[in-house]
Amino acid sequence: MAVVIRDGVLPMELGLVHQVFSAARDAAGERLYEVLTCAAVPGEVRTSADFSVSAPHGLDALATAGTVVVPASDGDDARPDGADPAVTAAVRAAAERGARVASVCTGAFVLAAAGLLDGRRATTHWKSGALLGERYPAVAVDHGVLYVDEGQVLTSAGEAAGIDLCLHIVRRDHGAGVANDAARKIVVAPHREGGQAQFVVRPVPAEPGESSTAAARAWALDRLDRPIALRELAARSAMSVRTFTRRFREETGMSAGDWLAQRRVERARQLLETTTLPVDQIARAAGFGTGVSLRNHFHDALGVTPSAYRAAFRG
Repeated sequence: MAVVIRDGVLPMELGLVHQVFSAARDAAGERLYEVLTCAAVPGEVRTSADFSVSAPHGLDALATAGTVVVPASDGDDARPDGADPAVTAAVRAAAERGARVASVCTGAFVLAAAGLLDGRRATTHWKSGALLGERYPAVAVDHGVLYVDEGQVLTSAGEAAGIDLCLHIVRRDHGAGVANDAARKIVVAPHREGGQAQFVVRPVPAEPGESSTAAARAWALDRLDRPIALRELAARSAMSVRTFTRRFREETGMSAGDWLAQRRVERARQLLETTTLPVDQIARAAGFGTGVSLRNHFHDALGVTPSAYRAAFRG
């Protein structure tokens, strides 16, 4: 994996890529990714803070990388050409030979300048989304989501969303178990779907004693195997259904129904990876009721069948 940094790189974005992929280990504790820091000119690179970092590798490392990640640099959205032409050309060449390419935050401007986002959905920091669409009209900018997975090309919003994207890549490559283990090591939430909103209106209660939906969510996670009605969740939070619905979206960025469906798919993924239970039994344990319902939700969420997922990640 090659991480391409440029003048003014955001230190947190560089660090999070190394942190997440270094935490991804196999059953024997061996690293699953080799992460190389690259620059147009190897050596000292200025960050957006009051220190510099060293890039030991040049852009030639992109010629053999399976994945190329482009973190943001300060002023990305102020550069009319999007990036250093040498960086743009190297990223484009890597994609043309089949490498997966991802960006964090305004690193999306580099991918757009390379032509890799034309005709694709993409996202970036909410402050820069409108400019990305204006400057590159062939890009279908999805404002407000955490990250977008277009297969070979992936983009994410700001720093925390970069962690979500990196964990998503680990999950895609090696399964939910490895991704969850990596998340535990770096003490972050194991799974936030890409479609979740970038800006959550009410992440925590604003005033002491103010009601939250957190207890209802924790209660639901212990009961995913049975039907859970919205009125039950509201009652757990001592709210009316209308108030609970509004507060839930403020705190999570999605509806209660969408949140439950995502948690059930995640539960099914874990059972497919770690057990030999039949698909119909996993469907009941995850709250989908029938194997047909599980297959439909699973395919909608991941693009594969439960059996194909198990074949890829079991053991």
